[in-house]
Amino acid sequence: MSQFQIAVIVGSLRKDSFNRQLATALARLGPADFQFTQLRIDDLPLYNQDDDGQQAPSVLRLKGEVKAAQGLLFVTPEYNRSVPGVLKNAIDNASRPYGQNAWAGKPAGVIGTSIGAAGTAMAQQHLRNILAYLDVPAMGQPEAFVHANEGLFDAGGNIGEGSKKFLQGWMDHYVAWVKKHA
Repeated sequence: MSQFQIAVIVGSLRKDSFNRQLATALARLGPADFQFTQLRIDDLPLYNQDDDGQQAPSVLRLKGEVKAAQGLLFVTPEYNRSVPGVLKNAIDNASRPYGQNAWAGKPAGVIGTSIGAAGTAMAQQHLRNILAYLDVPAMGQPEAFVHANEGLFDAGGNIGEGSKKFLQGWMDHYVAWVKKHA
């Protein structure tokens, strides 16, 4: 395959989200044959099984974008020791109705950043549990619980020197994971 399309799902809606910044900076660490596209999830209706017969256009768009991708990259904050509701809602919408799971079989990376020292460890673990049920092969190692401290990003929005080697290593493993499972 000459080009790998990666669907990036950021679990935060905040304009200046650290996780959106991380997603953008990580994409710059990817190889030339990987194209990273952040998917929109802020316009999805709350998942309601009554709507399975006629899903909203925004849900159909998301499902189409996920299906067109060769890999997934989840970049999530941690809210109350779990995944943000907006991320869970996006996952639920694109996995339904039963038997029409857009996520199935797509290799994924899970990462996130937080101002807390533990990063997003609990959110990532919960997300991995959800993805396992949805038949998404998620990269297990290396794990990356990124502490959003000063210097994580440089003035240009790139990964700062103190974290660049570690996150480049994470990206290299992710690329190999996608190529192995796509």
